Amino acid sequence: MNTPISWIKAYVPELDVKLAEGTQEEKEAAVKAYVDAMTLSGSHAEGYELKNKYIEKVVVGKIEKIEQHPDADKLVVCQVNIGSETIQIVTGAPNVKEGDLVPTVLDGGMVPFHHTKDNKYELVQGGNKITAGALRGVPSAGMMCSACELVRDYSLFKDEDRNADPEAGVYIFPADADVKPGDDVTNALHLNDAVVEYEITSNRVDCFSMIGMARETAVTFRKPFEEPKITVKGNGGDVNDYASVEVLDTDLCKRYCARVVTDIKLAPSPLWMQERLRAQGIRPINNLVDITNYVMEEYGQPMHAFDLDTVAGHKIVVRRAKDGEKFTTLDGIERELDKDVLMICDGEKEIGIAGIMGGENSMVTDSIKNLLFEAACFDGTNIRLSSRRLDMPTDAAGKFVKGLDPNLALTAINRACQLIEELDCGKVVDGVIDIYPEPVKEKVLPFEPEKMNKLLGTDISEQEMLDIFKRLELVYNEAERTLTIPTFRQDLTCVADLAEEVARFTGYDNIPVTLPGSSTVGKLSYEDRICGVLRDTCEANGFSGAMGYSFESPKAFDKLCIPADDKLRQAVTISNPLGEDFSIMRTVTLNGMMTWLSTNYNRRNKAARLYEIANVYLPKALPLTELPEEKLKLTLGCYGAGDFFDLKGVVEELLDKLMITQGVSFAPTAEYSFLHPGRTANINKGKLNLGYIGQVHPEVCDNYDIKADCYVAVLDLATLCMLAREDKKYTSLSKYPAITRDIQLTISQMPTVSSENGSYKLTGTYLGDIEGCIKKQGGNLLEECSLVDEFENRVVYHLSYRSAKETLEAQKVNGIVKDTLLALEKLGIDVSRAWSEELYGPK
Repeated sequence: MNTPISWIKAYVPELDVKLAEGTQEEKEAAVKAYVDAMTLSGSHAEGYELKNKYIEKVVVGKIEKIEQHPDADKLVVCQVNIGSETIQIVTGAPNVKEGDLVPTVLDGGMVPFHHTKDNKYELVQGGNKITAGALRGVPSAGMMCSACELVRDYSLFKDEDRNADPEAGVYIFPADADVKPGDDVTNALHLNDAVVEYEITSNRVDCFSMIGMARETAVTFRKPFEEPKITVKGNGGDVNDYASVEVLDTDLCKRYCARVVTDIKLAPSPLWMQERLRAQGIRPINNLVDITNYVMEEYGQPMHAFDLDTVAGHKIVVRRAKDGEKFTTLDGIERELDKDVLMICDGEKEIGIAGIMGGENSMVTDSIKNLLFEAACFDGTNIRLSSRRLDMPTDAAGKFVKGLDPNLALTAINRACQLIEELDCGKVVDGVIDIYPEPVKEKVLPFEPEKMNKLLGTDISEQEMLDIFKRLELVYNEAERTLTIPTFRQDLTCVADLAEEVARFTGYDNIPVTLPGSSTVGKLSYEDRICGVLRDTCEANGFSGAMGYSFESPKAFDKLCIPADDKLRQAVTISNPLGEDFSIMRTVTLNGMMTWLSTNYNRRNKAARLYEIANVYLPKALPLTELPEEKLKLTLGCYGAGDFFDLKGVVEELLDKLMITQGVSFAPTAEYSFLHPGRTANINKGKLNLGYIGQVHPEVCDNYDIKADCYVAVLDLATLCMLAREDKKYTSLSKYPAITRDIQLTISQMPTVSSENGSYKLTGTYLGDIEGCIKKQGGNLLEECSLVDEFENRVVYHLSYRSAKETLEAQKVNGIVKDTLLALEKLGIDVSRAWSEELYGPK
């Protein structure tokens, strides 16, 4: 929303922003102070532009005499009266003549834009300085300039009477301009102004207008707001004798107002109106067009004018279009309509697309005599959809899609008729046609200062709040302790909204910092805390977080070598997928992990460590009769950075962080087709399965184009959350000494993998079985069991025993070790190298 400060001052006359006096820095500071105050009160300013920036010592000059340059055919020598004196200026402008009033830059002055050789105008940082000199030997004391050397968009000045086109030469003030030699050009061209660009939130429809922004300014600076006093004298007659209106689709047209103006007289609009429209980027056309544009910017209410003599039967009908109907709009384009487009029709035909653009068949021409003014409130959603469907993003449509206040329509149309009378543009017929079946009523909200103070953490008095609400035009009922909200403030719907208004105009910087007043304390859920511990541990071990889609391709099962009869292939199918690659809900997380590892590998990353916490979706039955079961999984994947045992160590650390240590075992398995059968283990705690770990099968790695060993681990989060403990217990260190033993064992049958009928079978003794046996026999006295040496089928374990209650006797420890060796012998372990008859006696 572009807002000229001069226009705001029309409604807030006591606003003090000095832009006509002082240095460039002082003008900038004045605008910045205004912008900062508006931003702090909630009207966020995107930026601003000083219209008089880099314009200095430029006055109105009157050309008294013109003579041909003695040495140049295309140059003339002008004697220019600048009020205090007459100076000589040499120019090549082809359009100057004696008696013209032109902008004149004096010696040492500056203009913002510079005329380049290719007939373009560029902004000069710091300004384009002009100094006295000589052209072909003739002294010149300054320069007469064109409009495009003073303003950025000279096209807004293009007009035959004003010679603003740079190709025509210098800018010549119109004959009716109220200027004289010596006047400051910034005053003469209304350039002592600044345009502020605001970012208006969608809920503040009222601020998409000059009136709305003036209200905000008045409240922010505590200045009186003076809304235009609208009075329409009328010229007799009855509007119902001239026109009629019928609204068939009231759901799309909440209100329709119409007035008639006769004896139209087209002419240029006054300079003040033209300047305000130019500041908005709107080129003035004539008094009639300019009035409709002016009211739309002033009140935010789009308006439309029809030539009444082209309206069949002088009747307006508001209805939906018909499918396939063709209509030619004002821009000369024929458009195909459908039943969802709202149309303005007359007694015979369509004459406009409601809220978007009028029709070519009812356009206002220079021969217009009688005018029908329209101001309506159309459904914003319908206008948005119709505008997009027809590819017609007009200014009017942009206003309607915000959701206008229906009560604004009558005010706007009366304002337009008032301007018609003030500018002597025609005669306004008495009366208004107003179709308003369901008037919007003002909301009433309770005045609860205690709640507002509690919400804000402030101690603002009732009177201060009421002063703010009064300036915002909210009406206070002291008896009922209520506030009546004007209909233009559609954003105020509850006490919290009222509290926001208090906060805005008290000043956010004046509100103290306080803690929320609540009896509840927010915190993460138990599951989120567990996930946080897992993330921290993974990242501490060099793993990076990854995030994938829950939707996958059925081809993932083949890439993972999952058998055709495997339950993992029973996936939920998406009824309207984005494509085959996203057509099922994943039942296993490894496809995503292998895809990311493959991406890293093929981008020549030497090593990668990734983790993901995400759901898999397991249907209870197919076709679906109920929602699938969602299971949260932690998936770890790596290559090039360690082996199976490194990943196993990370898993053990994860379990240790959750204090799941006792009874955890890694049991060899060959049940996962996508993992190497001899290098895979289930992670168990007693009879509970926590997940699995293993090396990815070489065929699977080939399917993902990875020429390196990959290792993965998958843990079930629900089981981990059930077993995890957050209450840490302190156990004091034992003050009694430990007794150690080293035992050397020979594994008679090393682990092997054999294949039978396409399935794998594991045989032999694993180190996990040995360690499990040692820990079981050692019980609570076993403090440490560590593998210290390994060669072929021989292993050496270091065992440490300690009691927290007493000093252990060697005889007791020997008995434990003897039982351990006998138990290992039953597993098929050769313990002869560990047996000492001196310590344990004969077998």
